[in-house]
Amino acid sequence: MISVKVSMKATREPLKRTPVVLEFDADGAATPPVLTDRDGVARFDRPPGSGRVLVSGLQRYDGRLAGEIPIELWSILQPEQDSKGGPGELPSGSNAYPGMSTRRLQVGDQAVLVDSEGYLVDPQDWSEGFARALAAEEGLALTAEHWELIRYLRAYYVRHGVQASVRDMIAHFREVWGREQGSNRGLHRLFPRGGPQKQGNRLAGLLRTKGEH
Repeated sequence: MISVKVSMKATREPLKRTPVVLEFDADGAATPPVLTDRDGVARFDRPPGSGRVLVSGLQRYDGRLAGEIPIELWSILQPEQDSKGGPGELPSGSNAYPGMSTRRLQVGDQAVLVDSEGYLVDPQDWSEGFARALAAEEGLALTAEHWELIRYLRAYYVRHGVQASVRDMIAHFREVWGREQGSNRGLHRLFPRGGPQKQGNRLAGLLRTKGEH
């Protein structure tokens, strides 16, 4: 069971009869809209996964869809990009330097600049399409677990301003997935080309971690 609780940030008042939709990363499936009840809660009889929450047609959350997901809004009309409430920012701006080896990765109808290993030159160019395109190039079929880790890495950077360490990932995913699947070995099985700290960060559109060359 997944529930989404929508309320006003200033007054804590629940938003009633507000349509909520879940979109799942693994298969791109979307639920029919569910209206919030008098407590501001919309309930979905779906197993946990990774994806997005749309409230009144605007994306308000992305990440792990499980348990109760609280969403607080200043206004039901506030812009989509201002809705997530994260205190930090994702990296942006070109990281190119003289002599840097770059290439173009085709993402839909756009050619996105990456370095020789596939890291984005400008992390602001990240999109879900980029993650899918790079994963396909690297022979990786993205599952719900891959998406969950990709979104975790991006959210961790927003909160802390640095990439998550493998230790951080293990501590989190052992709690979420269990001891074996969330172990170092389990995470490396998901991301065989350099592990979650390299391949995971590449797919998440983040920079190289300290010490990489």
